[in-house]
Amino acid sequence: MSRCITLYLHMHQPLRVRRFTIFEANDKSDYFSSSADDDTNNLKVLSKVVEKSYRPTLNLLIELLQVHPEFKLSLSITGTLIDQLEANFPEIIELLKSLVQTERVEIVAETYHHSLAFFYNRQEFESQVTMHKNKIKNLFNFTPTAFRNTELAYNNNLGSWAEENGFRAILAEGWDPVLGWRSPNFVYRPPETHNIRLLLKNYRLSDDIAFRFGDKNWSGWPMTVEKFVTWANAGEGSNINLFMDFETFGEHQWQDTGIFEFLRALPSEWLKTAGNDFETISGLAASQTPVDNIDMPNTVTWADTERDLSAWLGNPMQRQAINSIYELAQPILQTDDLELIENWRRLQTSDHFYYMCTKWFNDGDIHAYFSPYANPYDAFINFMNCYHSLRANLIKRGVQL
Repeated sequence: MSRCITLYLHMHQPLRVRRFTIFEANDKSDYFSSSADDDTNNLKVLSKVVEKSYRPTLNLLIELLQVHPEFKLSLSITGTLIDQLEANFPEIIELLKSLVQTERVEIVAETYHHSLAFFYNRQEFESQVTMHKNKIKNLFNFTPTAFRNTELAYNNNLGSWAEENGFRAILAEGWDPVLGWRSPNFVYRPPETHNIRLLLKNYRLSDDIAFRFGDKNWSGWPMTVEKFVTWANAGEGSNINLFMDFETFGEHQWQDTGIFEFLRALPSEWLKTAGNDFETISGLAASQTPVDNIDMPNTVTWADTERDLSAWLGNPMQRQAINSIYELAQPILQTDDLELIENWRRLQTSDHFYYMCTKWFNDGDIHAYFSPYANPYDAFINFMNCYHSLRANLIKRGVQL
């Protein structure tokens, strides 16, 4: 039986809001620049991620592409990260270009600023997708044909939108309550579409790598590549969709867990089985006929135990913050002030609302790990101070709010 691994890695680092006080709101707009010893210092965080994850993983992927002609993968890179890399680590951009130039690595389209704009302002959403596609074309000479929404947030409406806008494939979580008896290891189609393909994350196998790999309390520990390939080879299906953050390698799973050795050995071990292969998202979409429609009227994401938007919109603080920022859309865009508009768009990044999450129990440790703030309330206060600064800027210009 022929079966491929579709490995998709998502690269993103937000521009974190600094400790911005309400007393600065009338005369400052440097929301994302903090001192070097502050946990919100974006260059400090990026430098750590580059050295622990991006540089060694990209070099390893280049090595694997050279050694294994069958090896392929897909990447998505937010515009927010690209901007930071271009300014501070242009050599990482060059490594990414080397990957794309092999023609066995594709880049997946998404929102430029890693926003949830699809659910709040469709025009802004489409503007950010266009910005991202243009950036990828200009920087990597590549035109994306596959799409993923921020946080893998997906519903039927997004599937229809993606087909109407010419995408050939779209990604979503392979969540059990949606799939029922069906497996994520096939290619599907959104309802009422004709040409687009829906690829679903195999969350069990993906999360074995992304979240459980180094957990010594996990029943599957230690994870060996032989054990993983045995699991991946079991059962039915044409494709194993492994979707995860790029930072899994070296940052979320540290080097001393053996994560790099695992990745280095994965292609050769997988290819030992006759019929096994690797494919990009678009390549898989082009080669497979959908076996069924998947109906997702409600939004599904790849986060937390609920797989919904509650990690970003689950409490009143989060909803007030995101509603406030999108209420400024029309007056901000009408100013034609590129710096003001860019600051507004940077404040749309979903991470800001994730830091305000007050969910605990199963998910709290995850939220706390990623947040640079002492608690969700500090994240909210700093964000809303920036929002009031934007309002003050508009009022100075005589804009009616």
